[in-house]
Amino acid sequence: MKRILITGAAGFLGSHLCDRFIAEGYYVMGMDNLITGDLKNIEHLFKLERFEFYHYDVTKFVHVPGKLDYILHFASPASPIDYLKIPIQTLKVGALGTHNLLGLAREKNSRILIASTSEVYGDPLVHPQSEEYYGNVNTISPRGVYDEAKRFQESITMAYHRFHGLQTRIARIFNTYGPRMRLNDGRVIPAFMGQALRGENLTVFGDGRQTRSFCYVDDQIEGIYRLLLSDYSLPVNIGNPEEIAILEFAEEILQLTGTDQKIVYRPLPQDDPMQRQPDITKAREILGWEPRVGRSEGMSRTYAYFKSLSRDELEKREHRDFSHRNHHA
Repeated sequence: MKRILITGAAGFLGSHLCDRFIAEGYYVMGMDNLITGDLKNIEHLFKLERFEFYHYDVTKFVHVPGKLDYILHFASPASPIDYLKIPIQTLKVGALGTHNLLGLAREKNSRILIASTSEVYGDPLVHPQSEEYYGNVNTISPRGVYDEAKRFQESITMAYHRFHGLQTRIARIFNTYGPRMRLNDGRVIPAFMGQALRGENLTVFGDGRQTRSFCYVDDQIEGIYRLLLSDYSLPVNIGNPEEIAILEFAEEILQLTGTDQKIVYRPLPQDDPMQRQPDITKAREILGWEPRVGRSEGMSRTYAYFKSLSRDELEKREHRDFSHRNHHA
């Protein structure tokens, strides 16, 4: 039986990856320090013999017993609200956490896939963004802690691949959405849906002409799965190339939810990218992958999920308590 370690296992993508690899017959070890993850995302797996969970911080030395075939490194804050509140932890998990897991992969002779992000492209001067584009990133802006953590993560991963011959994979993940996202976590879709559910006006930053490209979670998981099992070691964009302006997207949300709220405008945050659209030529050619779930269908599923949550769950997913965390780490 293949054994896989998934860090960030209680998070949005991590929990879906746990489900996928359980379904594929793997023995899954999930690891998460629960700073932004939620055990509710994986509690359905605790009864299974092929799943175990480690409540652990990967910025410390990482060891798991026994053989280890694969590692998926998805431990990192991924929403603006999170990484702006815990910037040092964000940098540490991208640097120290990645270093520790690359060391574990070398010790166990495991293949490791790291979760990078479209944020490595910054506010792009090239459109759409291909893997050959080096990016336009402000290293000292507030959001630079996330961008640079991921850029360093890619660099050290390729260093281990070239110097130690480690089997590495790099997924550059574009905006992904679906069940288990947290409402109001600073990302576009949960923010809009949270406002719609609470009967609030939808907030658009800037003039709304900035664009995003949204990939449904099932498609994203399939792309990551195929990349892990491929023979390609350089970064691959995994995302949906269907681009939409934020203002147009807000209007779609109002139509989906059947509400009569208004759209209100706020100043654009510093270094917020104006365009985001993946060139997925490599994913198509190397992985035989492209997204299958259209935005209309994916958004309907996501809205149904948020509507199904109880009021207590909605409030928990809206408000994160950072008071217990080690801010001076």
